[in-house]
Amino acid sequence: MKKVAVIGGGPAGMLAAAAAAERGHTVTLIEKNEKLGKKLFITGKGRCNITNAADTEEFFKSIPRNPKFLYSALYGYTNEDMIALLQKMGVPTKTERGGRVFPASDKSSDIIRAFAAHVNRAGVEVLLNTTVDSIARAEDGGFVVMAGGRERAFDALILSTGGASYPSTGSTGDGYRFARAFGHTITKILPALIPLETEEDWPKALSGLSLRNVTLRACNARGRLVYEELGEMLFTHFGVSGPLVLSASSFLADAPEGAKLSIDLKPGLTQEELDRRLLRDFEANIRRIFANSLDALLPQRLIPVMVAASGIPAETSVHQITREQRQSFAALLKAIPLTVKRALPVEQAIITRGGIAVKEINPSTMESKLVQNLYFAGEVIDVDACTGGYNLQIACSTGVLAGRSVN
Repeated sequence: MKKVAVIGGGPAGMLAAAAAAERGHTVTLIEKNEKLGKKLFITGKGRCNITNAADTEEFFKSIPRNPKFLYSALYGYTNEDMIALLQKMGVPTKTERGGRVFPASDKSSDIIRAFAAHVNRAGVEVLLNTTVDSIARAEDGGFVVMAGGRERAFDALILSTGGASYPSTGSTGDGYRFARAFGHTITKILPALIPLETEEDWPKALSGLSLRNVTLRACNARGRLVYEELGEMLFTHFGVSGPLVLSASSFLADAPEGAKLSIDLKPGLTQEELDRRLLRDFEANIRRIFANSLDALLPQRLIPVMVAASGIPAETSVHQITREQRQSFAALLKAIPLTVKRALPVEQAIITRGGIAVKEINPSTMESKLVQNLYFAGEVIDVDACTGGYNLQIACSTGVLAGRSVN
């Protein structure tokens, strides 16, 4: 049996530590923060969207970055395994729209407590408020970890230090530095699951307005459709955010500048059906002006923006609107255009795109191909997925695989 160090006490690190300890190893989990799972407190708006109930094959469709690398991890520790563990630890779950799985209590603290109890029950030594300053290879093939002003020797090492997003939670890129020192390649670090700033100013007037049951399409700067999904989005003082936008940003992460977004406000209707709906609404409001005839069709705050974008004067009497103007307005409602100016900085991203190159990691074990007994788990690896619980499942699955693979 080996002495194993796990660096980083997020979900990947906690499950890696427990998995290694359950195999009989002596495990020390080292966390720089005052508590484990600090980033989990803010996930899912404090509710912790821990996984997604989608079939495993569906998972891969929601992973735009290196999905094949994750086959062993996701099949080896599934969403059902995750839910079963939480149930065993006294945390029942519930599944919401889009397959998102939350604790039934809506409290991320319940997930963290369950993971921490799982770690403790496995017999893991936990060191909090302990920063790892350096890691070196020992002459016997093990590792010397300088942490909290003290040298510690280990036979195996699991790096689960997170990415570069939300540095206030401890994700400050330490793992990249450690991995690079061992000869690993770090791919370009970019924001993923990030709000997008738009060239257009009009979203600012709608800041705080949420749209539900709309379809968002995203084309990259070369004009290729890379994302299309039905769901919810949000206007902000700088552009757009919300679940649809965050997921779209992952498919645009390599080059978001100049990408084109299109919002379909009425995805349940064809353009012809929407035109007929407009005709009925106009007939019902025949004595009104255009700006006052759309209450049944659009959110109140959205009306003046859409009226301005239509090119039809707001004071035009409904009975004066031509068929061509009405059809043009229907086309606008089916495809409201926006241009991406940029993604917000990586520090504000939910997760990080980029990290330790997957070609240098054995996907069956999460062990380094360059350094024996060095393993990786979670966001420090160059993998990322859409919003909806997929990324936390990836963190936990890679953590369990890394922990189980230490031998």
